[in-house]
Order: sequence, then C-alpha cells, then structure tokens
Amino acid sequence: MSSARGPREDSEASSAGARASGGGAPRAVSKDGRIRSLLILLFGLMTAAANVQQQRLPRTRVFPPEELGSLAPPDRDEWQQPDRIMDALGIADGARVADVGAGGGWFTVRLARRVGPNGRVVAEDIQPLAIKSIDNAKTREGLNNIETILGSPTDPRLPAGLHAVLMVGLYPFLADPVSILRNVRMSLAPTGRLGIVDFKKDGAGGPGPPVEERVDPEVIIRDATAAGLKLRSQETFLRYQYLLIFGK
Repeated sequence: MSSARGPREDSEASSAGARASGGGAPRAVSKDGRIRSLLILLFGLMTAAANVQQQRLPRTRVFPPEELGSLAPPDRDEWQQPDRIMDALGIADGARVADVGAGGGWFTVRLARRVGPNGRVVAEDIQPLAIKSIDNAKTREGLNNIETILGSPTDPRLPAGLHAVLMVGLYPFLADPVSILRNVRMSLAPTGRLGIVDFKKDGAGGPGPPVEERVDPEVIIRDATAAGLKLRSQETFLRYQYLLIFGK
C-alpha cells in the first residue's frame, strides 16, 4: 500500500537522492577559470624545474669580504712560513706563478717579492672586493709584477705555462674542487707544481676555521688524482697546516 506524498516531499527526496548518488548537473567552468588553472600549473612546473637546476649548480662558500683583514694577523709570518713553502715549490727569481683564492693578497705580495721584477704573479679570486684589495696592495707596495684575475667557482682562468700555483686555506670553500684542480693542471708548465696548504684537523687552538670545516689531506689527494694530478710530496714542517705538492 503506497503512501501519498506532497510536492515538497518529492522535491526533498529527489535532492537527497541526487546528493547520495553524487549526481546533479555539473557546474560549467568559465574560460577565466580554465586559464587561471593552466597558469597555476605552468608556474608550478617552472618552479620545480628551477629547483632542480639550482640543485645541480655548484654551491660555493665565499669568505666574508668584510673579514679580509683577518687573513693577515701579526703572527702569520711566524706560523705560515711563506719562504719555506715557496722553497718547497721551487719558486725562484723570474718564475711565473699564481695565487688562487688570493683573498686580500697576503701571499700574493710575498710571491711577488720572491719572483722579482722579471717574474709574474697572477692573483685570482672570485670576489671583486678581494681583487680590489689586491690591486690596492700592488699599488701600495709598488709591485708591478702582479696581475689580478676575477675567476669563477669552477675555473680560475689562469694563463698557461705557470711554474707554480698556490692555494692556501681555500679548499673548504670549493664547491667543485675537481673542476678547479683540472683547470689548474691545464695551466701548469710540464714541470710545474701545485701547492695546496690547508689546516690540520688536529691543529685546534691555533688559527684557522672550526675543526669540523677542515678537510683531510686524503680527500684532496683523491680529488687531485681525479683531476689528473699526481702527489709529489706531503710536507709536515708547518705547525697548524699541511702542504701537499702535486705535479702533472
């Protein structure tokens, strides 16, 4: 026996059935809405691609330019022993050498004095403020045998035929050390030498960065081998640092 329902009850029952079945007439999407959705999708794809590209690029730590003065403490000559380092690399009068990651030019000036007016020193850094600091030191010291070069995070852009290249306290800042070392190797003369000076992990209490930021010599030797360089000697005369000498 059926029961009679009024028009309102039929309408409510129909609406309830439509809600339960997920039915009902679909709402039309406006042209502006479709364009807006496409723009949001396109923006998302572009952002994702940019993030991937950023992850692929080498991330280089740079020494704070406002702290360049801290690279020349009064006692650095004593513990750095620049003359012994230059002796170990065979740097003599008339030599063509490079100071990679030269900073404020502390070692650059000493290299320039060693090679004399017949020699040449290329001072490279990736920071324009460092290059300006070296140019000021060149003028102040009257050293016309210094040439400054603004390098890149993967290539110091050195000239060919160098007798020696020096990298002091630089290695922890390199994002792509193998590329740097490979380009340095290409700049060396057949008997040229690369000297890498960095801080020992057991040299706490002295100068240098925090111990956790220091690099083991074995890591540098492995990278240099990958770049086509061969370890010639590992000097231990420095108190807080080690000196690794490589050749082609």
